[in-house]
Amino acid sequence: MVLFQRKGSENDESSEDKKEKGGWRRPANTAFKQQRLKAWQPISTPKTVLPTFFILAIIFGPIGGLLIWGSSLVSEMTFDYTDCDTLTPSSSNSSLQYFDIPSSKYSYHLSSSASKNAQITSPVYAFLNNSANSGEFDVFNQQQCVIQFDVPADLSSSVFMYYKLTNFFQNHRRYVKSLDSDQLRGKGGSASDLNNGDCKPLGSMNGKPIYPCGLIANSLFNDTYTNPILLNPSNFDEATNVTYSFSSENIAWPGESKKYVSTPVGNGYDSVDDVVPPPNWAKRFPNGYTTDNIPNLAADEHFQNWMRTAGLPTFSKLYGRNDQDTMEKGRYLITVGLNFPVRPYKGTKSIVISTVSWIGGKNPFLGWAYVAAAALFMLVAVAGTARHLIKPRRLGDMSLLSWNR
Repeated sequence: MVLFQRKGSENDESSEDKKEKGGWRRPANTAFKQQRLKAWQPISTPKTVLPTFFILAIIFGPIGGLLIWGSSLVSEMTFDYTDCDTLTPSSSNSSLQYFDIPSSKYSYHLSSSASKNAQITSPVYAFLNNSANSGEFDVFNQQQCVIQFDVPADLSSSVFMYYKLTNFFQNHRRYVKSLDSDQLRGKGGSASDLNNGDCKPLGSMNGKPIYPCGLIANSLFNDTYTNPILLNPSNFDEATNVTYSFSSENIAWPGESKKYVSTPVGNGYDSVDDVVPPPNWAKRFPNGYTTDNIPNLAADEHFQNWMRTAGLPTFSKLYGRNDQDTMEKGRYLITVGLNFPVRPYKGTKSIVISTVSWIGGKNPFLGWAYVAAAALFMLVAVAGTARHLIKPRRLGDMSLLSWNR
């Protein structure tokens, strides 16, 4: 029997176990795991750095020039009608009182070919208030803005019409999240679930789910536009007006329609009585939803474009397109149904008519950014070359470093 035992014996055994365990965790003695692989460490010298700057300048310069040229092929016209409803109202279409649109409220950016011999008459607009004759007009056209503008040259297809908003922050964190994807895909959602989800505070109303719920759907842009009418075209009788038609098909991204269902009935809800429209849709659905007017979100491409939120507070969204016909030179008329308020948040709204080129719409910024980068690279390369030729420094010379003096 062992009556006495040295105090350090147990500790010695445990320390040996720890050493053995530590040995198990040791990486294998290989070049990769012990970080003994050969490595190439380039040394930056004037002979390697300066040619790199010259090469980047030579590459970026032509790319920027090509992008600027592609943007110059696009013609774009913008007409701001924000203040139209502040004009003296007219009582009927036959007695419209037109006012010049201020020069700061419209712009023409024409392609080089369209700008030749272009003669532009100042656009005008008139405010038509039909509120007194509400029975003769639908709710979206009780207040109208009639705009006349010039197209100074023929615009070859495709021609696009956009609406443009400023100071509207669709990129706000709470706004971007304010929708329920499951509800839009036809999985329904109770009033309590929507109220406790991302749609809050527009998840339900009067104890019923809002369809579609959320801030994005509730703030849907609802100004309406008629197709432009060419006034007194040259190749028709003087009393004849010709309509240039914009289609609302194929204006949304491919696959957008898959995010929505054609009706909530049978797709999460039993009947139209189970859901209510958003509060701001009251004009469109004054008596709520019925079997005849339930919105088909899978086919409403204007709605789909609006639900794809913009990243900047100034943005344009496609409203219509014409891929077959040339928009002929002449004076055009568009009637706008005024429904979307922008002055409360100090914003503006405009119509944009544009063509496209191989780079898309009018956007010279990217091209000029490439040109500016090329100029900067060239400036650095020339300055560095001059410095190297005038006062070269021997490779490895540390005498110029203050800490080595």
